[in-house]
Amino acid sequence: MNKIISSAILFIVLIAITASLNSQTLYFCEDVDGSGYPIGESSTFNISRDGGWLKMLVRLPYDVNCRSVRFEVYRKDSYGYETYDNTIRQDVERDWRWFWQKITFYSAGSYNVYCYDCSDYLLTSGSIRINYK
Repeated sequence: MNKIISSAILFIVLIAITASLNSQTLYFCEDVDGSGYPIGESSTFNISRDGGWLKMLVRLPYDVNCRSVRFEVYRKDSYGYETYDNTIRQDVERDWRWFWQKITFYSAGSYNVYCYDCSDYLLTSGSIRINYK
């Protein structure tokens, strides 16, 4: 009986690992290498009071199958409520599995970013904290 339980637990863990390896992900980073991997990835960045930029990298386990995507940016208050900040649109190729977009922040705070495809399907999302230097 213990072998069956151990095997079931191992199977569930392997499925969870496989799912996380094949999931779509939004990275916040300083740059993106030529193979589509983040350089200087973080969930917290420091900017000057004049503003600062970073890159958002989306990695998918499948072709995006669209000609454009959009990033919707929301600022989070201390209670977790979101207020719309802006939308960034990006042209993409249908066979792309990764793409990045530069984003500029002018205010410190916590933000949620949602990336949608051309059919309004949520591809991925992420949270970032922006601090002043």
